Amino acid sequence: METLYSLPGCRVEQVARGGSPKIVLVVHQESTGARCPSCRTPSNSVHSSYVRRPADLPSAGRAVKLEMHVRRFFCRNAQCPRRTFAERLPRLLAPRARRTRRLATAQCAVAMTAGAEAGARLLEPLAMPTSPDTLLRLIRRTPLPAPRDSRVVGVDDWALRKGRTYGSILVDIEAHRVVELLPDRSTPTLTAWLRRHPAIKVLTRDRSTEYAHAAALGAPDAQQVADRWHLLLNGRQMAERWLTGAHARLRSLPVVSREGVSPARRLTSFPRTHAEVRSREASRAQRVAAYEAVRRRVLAREPLARIHRTLRLAPSTVRKYATAEAFPERSVRAPGPSILAPFLEYLEERHSAGCENACSLWREIRARGFRGTSRQVHRWLQTRRTAPARTRPRAESGGDWWSNGKSPDPLASPKQLAWLCVKEPSELTPEDAATLARIRQDKEAARVMESTRRFCEVVRARSVTHGARRRSSCRPFEAWLGAARHCGVRAVETFAEGLQQDGDAVRAALTTPWSNAQAEGQITKLKFLKRQMYGRASFDLLRRRVLLTV
Repeated sequence: METLYSLPGCRVEQVARGGSPKIVLVVHQESTGARCPSCRTPSNSVHSSYVRRPADLPSAGRAVKLEMHVRRFFCRNAQCPRRTFAERLPRLLAPRARRTRRLATAQCAVAMTAGAEAGARLLEPLAMPTSPDTLLRLIRRTPLPAPRDSRVVGVDDWALRKGRTYGSILVDIEAHRVVELLPDRSTPTLTAWLRRHPAIKVLTRDRSTEYAHAAALGAPDAQQVADRWHLLLNGRQMAERWLTGAHARLRSLPVVSREGVSPARRLTSFPRTHAEVRSREASRAQRVAAYEAVRRRVLAREPLARIHRTLRLAPSTVRKYATAEAFPERSVRAPGPSILAPFLEYLEERHSAGCENACSLWREIRARGFRGTSRQVHRWLQTRRTAPARTRPRAESGGDWWSNGKSPDPLASPKQLAWLCVKEPSELTPEDAATLARIRQDKEAARVMESTRRFCEVVRARSVTHGARRRSSCRPFEAWLGAARHCGVRAVETFAEGLQQDGDAVRAALTTPWSNAQAEGQITKLKFLKRQMYGRASFDLLRRRVLLTV
């Protein structure tokens, strides 16, 4: 039995199964005496004994409980404050513990992986039952790994509660492990941590000014490296901000003819009902009122943060309205695939033949395999009728466009246009190329697109160099920076000024192999752990799980 189920320092006297699903092992200690835990004096004089019943690892799918006969000894040292003491099993059982050390280790490992609530549910069928609160206590009791000096560290922010509470994560880039979690992303907190770790030589980060200032104060000798992905992201955001402000102007540009591109079957969605049109008009009126309120406060030089708090608008919405030249209309979305598409050719033929009965057309295409309702056919026919339908109760309005003029041709949203600007030319479809050609008719838009494209090329074409070659490898960036700072577009010039201020970190990003990708990956793991605890974990518990999870 000892070979199959070893108990360090004990021998099994009896195995009691009975009708219970648990296995009870009656065990005794092998030693004849013990040492006093206070004075370390050995003693063989037995005072009394009692029984302890701790839980142990399961055997053959059944829970195991130990029945240990523990002896108490007299302490023969007259100077010791203890008169009696109980014998101990440090390898198997902690003092006053209700479970063995190896069972606690197994339960803690499950809690680290699955969380307390899910871990408790998982341990029940594994014959190691315990409560979620006990698993939390085991996690908090586990010692944190010993700190090690890191040479290359990445820092990034993460959300304990998105939009409200943020912290900082520090990752050892070379060892691929989390070094520390900080409760906020402020300069004083990161500065204090960096000063306690003088061995750091390289610090990778995003474009945050808080982190840049903290690195300059806490690790002045360390090389700061801006993350290349964030550089590309900042370039796209710059283009998106400008496109948001000029989108109303760009929508009025004529469509460029697209040779070799098959025209879309439908450029707009099917007509909406009167109730939907009224709801859309009311929603637009609210957005126009919010835009005018933001513009009035911006012209009065009120800070954007105060406008956001006063009007209770999202910060991104306030920035969009503050920079827009005119009210930013919602872009017209290209309609997606329709179940009516395979039958459009037949419907066009029947309509050309003079059939304008929607129910009749629906019955005909249903016989050909159409599985939709007649509502789709009614909407398709609504804009193609040569005369009003007999069953129509009232005449429809002359359209739902906000002006009485013709609706402009659809144009992708500012975010979609910004993505097209940063894509490789070889990855653009003919439709994408035609869209870019359309907005390139605006001279200012052409300058923004060219500047964004050149910046992305510089970042993607970075090369790792050393010594004197590093200065020559930065020449494309210096040339772009000089041109962008005097291009005449405020958004591009502001972006270039920010890169100039963070020039050393940006140049290091273009000439060194370091990046912040490891920090981004660790943040993904952190989010997974946070969701396991249903977003209710305290910072201390979340920090422990992140640092203890391998």
